[in-house]
Amino acid sequence: MSRRTFVAAAAATTLAACGGRGSSTSAGDKAGEGSAAGGFAPLNPLVKQRADAQIFRHTDGNYYMTASVPEYDRLILRRAPTLAGLSTAEEVVIWRRPTEGKMGGHIWAPELHEIDGRWYMYFAAGNAGQRPGDVFEIRTYVLQGPSGDVFKGEWSVLGQLETPWDSFNLDSTVFVHNGVRYICWAQREPGIDTNSNLYLAPLKTPTTLGAAPVRLTVPTLPWEIQGFKVAEAPAFLARNGKVFLTYSASATDSRYCLGLLTADEDADLMSAESWTKSPEPVFVTSELTGVYGPGHNSFTVDEQGRDVLIYHGRDYKDIVGDPLYDPNRHTRMQRLYYRPDGTPDFGIPVGNGEVPDRFTPASQPGVYLRHEDGKVLAGEGPLPDTQFRQKPGLAGEGTVSLEPVTAPGRFLRRLETGEVVIAENDGTATFAEQASFRRTAGLTEASGVSFAAVELANAYLRVVDGRLQVGAPASDAERAAATFLIS
Repeated sequence: MSRRTFVAAAAATTLAACGGRGSSTSAGDKAGEGSAAGGFAPLNPLVKQRADAQIFRHTDGNYYMTASVPEYDRLILRRAPTLAGLSTAEEVVIWRRPTEGKMGGHIWAPELHEIDGRWYMYFAAGNAGQRPGDVFEIRTYVLQGPSGDVFKGEWSVLGQLETPWDSFNLDSTVFVHNGVRYICWAQREPGIDTNSNLYLAPLKTPTTLGAAPVRLTVPTLPWEIQGFKVAEAPAFLARNGKVFLTYSASATDSRYCLGLLTADEDADLMSAESWTKSPEPVFVTSELTGVYGPGHNSFTVDEQGRDVLIYHGRDYKDIVGDPLYDPNRHTRMQRLYYRPDGTPDFGIPVGNGEVPDRFTPASQPGVYLRHEDGKVLAGEGPLPDTQFRQKPGLAGEGTVSLEPVTAPGRFLRRLETGEVVIAENDGTATFAEQASFRRTAGLTEASGVSFAAVELANAYLRVVDGRLQVGAPASDAERAAATFLIS
């Protein structure tokens, strides 16, 4: 049994059968809270045991979060002034499912939207009844909430989303583009042998469509049909003259992944021909970083306005029992980057720990630090090899150590020659000193940072002839090479 099927045995499965991987985590879990490199940085996982997360930054400056809970029995909200703060923010229950009847089954994938000054929550719900498959009789419903403060006022069920077919549907997202409010969702269409396809339509009212929907994509590619034939969980992003819809595919185990649809920003979004499907998944499991089944994403921006990818994933591959009832799909985040053609480069799931950064020497705009064969270079390379965590320094308070995302457990280390390499921590005091730096304001750019070597006077990380070294910058050009802009 999986989330996307209807067989009768589903109802016999209980949440008690989760099997040894842990139980629900309280809203006070501190997994996402961390202080590194002299500042406050989010840690992954951001929030444990919260799947299908939607996080967005509202016009009031706060971040709002909702997600599926492992018990599939309620709708929750969090709010915090920072992304990191969501990890410890109070979690409020705005609605619980009834004990029987319609909407008494599985509650999945909520999304919060403000429409014409009033709050609405879209969510999927099954039924509770005598038939074994009732909990999987999933349909999309809408809660209506207050105007103004989302945490003040009553929430009530407005009704069911009216779609062309009375069939399995879920994962609605709402967005406005070129003055039109759209809704995109996943549904099983009669006559098509899939678990769900993606559909798009203008939204007339919170529960009704303004026109017949267009079918955007059907899962047919090998990576879309592993375990189940799934296209679900759409998320919208408009950047660089294009519009993008990510979606999730395959079963909800380690095969779960993200696909991508792309259209021109001025195209007719209601024409299926306007959309191009990427032939390969854009975000998949990473054995290297230990994140399995990344999917059901949303997009937001961080406090500096940089694009951020929100998604869930597990810390392990092997699951005892049905993946649906394994509770440990955790909410994660990482920054989203773009290729020269303006399309998003998702890289790989960055793994647990501090959200990583990319570093551009002020002397070489558009160039990033990267590592290759143990060396640290400045130049072009795969996105994951240009991402480094700023971790609390091995040499103690006031220092920072830099760990490559694709070399977990290894750090930038200065050698006696001044060369900087990627090396495994041997636990010695010498290694701790040579792999730790003091982060300072940029030597030439107020918005940049510089990294001074511990126990060496006037010695900084700097780029020399395309290689990272430690030395004493003596000129403006050398100081620019020792100043890094963070993205």
